[in-house]
Amino acid sequence: MTQNNNSPVSRSNDPEHIDLLALMLQLWRGKWTIAIFVFVFIAMAIGYLSIAKEKWTSRAIIAQPDAAQIATYSNALNILYGSAAPSMLDIQTRAIGRFNSSFSALSQALDNQDVPEKLTIEPAVKGETLPLTVSYISTSAEAAQKQLAQYIQQVDEQTAKELALDLKDNIKEQIKSLNDSLVSQEKVAQEQKELRIKQIAEALKNAEAAKITSPRIQQTQDVTQETMFLLGSDGLKSMIDNEASRPLVFSAAYYQTRQKLLDIQNLNVNPDTIHVYRYVMKPNLPVHRDSPKKPIILTLAVLLGLMMGSVVVLARNTLRNYKPKA
Repeated sequence: MTQNNNSPVSRSNDPEHIDLLALMLQLWRGKWTIAIFVFVFIAMAIGYLSIAKEKWTSRAIIAQPDAAQIATYSNALNILYGSAAPSMLDIQTRAIGRFNSSFSALSQALDNQDVPEKLTIEPAVKGETLPLTVSYISTSAEAAQKQLAQYIQQVDEQTAKELALDLKDNIKEQIKSLNDSLVSQEKVAQEQKELRIKQIAEALKNAEAAKITSPRIQQTQDVTQETMFLLGSDGLKSMIDNEASRPLVFSAAYYQTRQKLLDIQNLNVNPDTIHVYRYVMKPNLPVHRDSPKKPIILTLAVLLGLMMGSVVVLARNTLRNYKPKA
């Protein structure tokens, strides 16, 4: 077997036989060429790292609000609907559900901007609705943490205002309904009063027709509509005057309705006292950036430099030692 300094492959009768030792020698002799390629690719990687836009992700974990965070809203619903009001657990679940919907809407709006922003919300545990993980990607760790906290607060305030607005609408409807109920009860009481006076007036006519002026019955509790004329015309006239001057008589339900109306009219729920989420983990300050990954990029640069340099060296030697067959 013969070999010169420029021969990439040892002479052999087998065309598919490759002399690995000769191949390694070629690469060794072209080490400076390979080193230049490695240097160039590393320089390109460093240049890319210097101009590439960094991405840092801040994350937070949230869950449904505590009872104290939603207490004013819950108390208002209890006053409005009494025993028909939703339970505290239902209110907490609805609150975090509305937060999730509003946050998702904000995420889509930010993603559709001319300069998109990456804001996401998803279950922290696969298959579970709560808790939720929210994240935001920015060009620096501090900016990602700060902006995520601001977006969470923004959605919380917006959702609280929506709940308070819904509550005000419900209060208006309840006040109208209770006032209508009071008017109806007052009308019924007035009709009952007028009916009572008519009954006494009818008994007075009978008493005058029978010329009964003084009571003819001793036990007044036994008096019926048919026997009322026995009380005498004088007594019946007094009863008419008394009934006409008496205030309307209402049932206990009327006063309960008025009490409920006053309680509802005094409701004043401040959105600042409503919070629809609870932090399990506040927005963190990321330690490692998402991209660009410096170690990975530099490693790839070295590998690509080695590969390209080796290809150039081997191709150059192959062309240099190529001899066409006679």
